[in-house]
Amino acid sequence: LYDRYGEQGLREGGGGGPGMEDIFSHIFGGGLFGFMGGQSRGRNGGKRRGDDMIHPLKVSLEDLYNGKTTKLQLSKNVLCSACNGQGGKAGAVQKCVACRGRGMRIMIRQLAPGMVQQMQSVCTDCSEVINEKDRCKKCEGQKVCKETKLLEVHVDKGMKHGQKITFSGEADQAPGVEPGDIVLVLQEKEHEEFRREGSDLHMVHRIGLVEALCGFQMTVTHLDGRQLLIKYPPGKVIEPGCVRVVKGEGMPQYRNPFEKGDLYIKFDVQFPENNWISPDKLNDLECLLPARADDPIIAADAEEVDLTEFDRSQGFGSGARREAYNDSSDEEGGHHGPGVQCAHQ
Repeated sequence: LYDRYGEQGLREGGGGGPGMEDIFSHIFGGGLFGFMGGQSRGRNGGKRRGDDMIHPLKVSLEDLYNGKTTKLQLSKNVLCSACNGQGGKAGAVQKCVACRGRGMRIMIRQLAPGMVQQMQSVCTDCSEVINEKDRCKKCEGQKVCKETKLLEVHVDKGMKHGQKITFSGEADQAPGVEPGDIVLVLQEKEHEEFRREGSDLHMVHRIGLVEALCGFQMTVTHLDGRQLLIKYPPGKVIEPGCVRVVKGEGMPQYRNPFEKGDLYIKFDVQFPENNWISPDKLNDLECLLPARADDPIIAADAEEVDLTEFDRSQGFGSGARREAYNDSSDEEGGHHGPGVQCAHQ
């Protein structure tokens, strides 16, 4: 302000700019520096908060259905009990001479005769010195020691993949730092029979053609060990790939385990092998099955073709690949390619 407006600017505040009171408030602890100091102290009495420790916890679908209590062993830093996190005997720790342990250095710069500016900066020489003889023998002056923590983890019924279980204040300890949390993230392992979607369960069950046409009964061993008996009456047909539902036999809802989703069963109908029955028996079977559709009208010039089995390993689009091959062959043998030219006779 002095450089821009001179002494008149200092007396009048620079033509509507900040006055001397605002300037000195900014320079000597108010304004920006005061705001930064207030923010750094926070709500924890000057302590900053440490980082959280995040660990995956693998659980089975049975664990999420029935609930589970398990113990988890973790290693973390704790304040040394021998020196109370000081690193040595009382008075043995010498703070930084440059900033006196405050972490900030104050510098004075003269702006004009009789006017100085006070500036704060982070201390680059900040360190603590402990005499070797006064250093704590247990932590060797590190102030913290490794400790094994045994946590009792409760996995509630209905919890989901990716859900978090938090232990507040159980993370690494450090002097002057509020410990963070230990956060366990549930990792659901794949199940051999069931697949979960929200509160519902899905499964695939294979049946034969006779069961699909004439009814069946089946048993399903549920995630809690119960055996479910499912009966399907004769006369009701199960189509290949159709889905049926068993109400109320899905996953329990989180914190409301008496309410459950549904169990969806997709049926894979297994047809018999080729030539599984003699031709005369086929005629008898055809008499029992629904009547055929009327034969199509065949034109006189109709061309009969063969219907063969499809090899899935070859994939689809063999005609398109053959056409692309022919196109590339023609291009290679064209006027601009190095192909063999036709001989004229």
